[in-house]
Amino acid sequence: MMKLTALKIDPEFQGKIPPLTSEELDQLEKNIVSDGKVINPIIVWNGLIIDGHNRYAILQKHPDIQYAVHEKEFADRYEAIVWICKNQLGRRNLTIEQKKYLVGKQYEAEKALVPNEKGTNRYTVLVGAQNEHQLKRQKTCEKIATEIGSTPIFVRRSEEFAKGVDAAEEAVPGTRRKVLSGEVKPTAAEIASVARAPPEDRPALVEKICTPKETKKSSSKSTSKSKKVEKSTTSTAPCEVQAEPAVIEVPPEPIIQSKQKQTALQTIRTLSTKMESVEQVADAEGMLSEVASAADSMIYRLDVCFEHYPEFLKNPKIRQKVVGLLQKAKDYIVKLEGEFAYD
Repeated sequence: MMKLTALKIDPEFQGKIPPLTSEELDQLEKNIVSDGKVINPIIVWNGLIIDGHNRYAILQKHPDIQYAVHEKEFADRYEAIVWICKNQLGRRNLTIEQKKYLVGKQYEAEKALVPNEKGTNRYTVLVGAQNEHQLKRQKTCEKIATEIGSTPIFVRRSEEFAKGVDAAEEAVPGTRRKVLSGEVKPTAAEIASVARAPPEDRPALVEKICTPKETKKSSSKSTSKSKKVEKSTTSTAPCEVQAEPAVIEVPPEPIIQSKQKQTALQTIRTLSTKMESVEQVADAEGMLSEVASAADSMIYRLDVCFEHYPEFLKNPKIRQKVVGLLQKAKDYIVKLEGEFAYD
């Protein structure tokens, strides 16, 4: 049996494993201690752990627990990453963020795999005709989409999402865990934008997009409330101002408000000049990315639901209720089609 001291953690491999919650980790430790052994073996490649990082951490706390190590053979790191992603996609209940990250990393790794003369896989820089390169990428995308029961666009968007998550992690360590665990919930377009931003701008961008939406809403509400107070204060009659002189503690307010109005007008003018420009197209691409992500997320969650409860769909009454619930989505699409019909 391979000793624990001979096993090593590779940060890149470990980063592909969706994190357990503290409750799940505690329960896993209790189960292992109760069983007196680790039932599932730790999977390694060249001494590097590719599956079993949590079990390895628990064994370090309980070195007397029995365990097993299973060694696998891969041609290179890309092949190992593909195996890790497929293994995680096939064995755990994943959030949509975790699935997108794994699919994106699998797609990224598989594109780097090219058959060599002996038929094995290796990573290399693709050379040759551009259309041949694009054909390979398209085939890889379609293959993965078929494997996971999704669409090629979901696979491509997942790669953008994964690159954004990795860029955010590099800029602000710990961000990947927060995003994949659902602790913070930035949009897919926001995360993808991190990878496209200059490296020096990424930390500030990550901090901004990872600010909880509740905080943003509460701050905006506070601002609106303060504005209402300001408005009521400035509209006070002269005699009332004399009766309560404390109200006159903010004389610069009218100037500030005029500056705010001026800034607002400038913003409106700027937005107007952006219409039908390159920037507007970029904004449209971000919006379309969000729409595609929302549609893929809905389809994925429905597929998971139907896969876990197939017997319920056999019941006519329940099936009718399912169709009724989904009617809202259909009505929304019909509404959009009606609005665009006269464009």
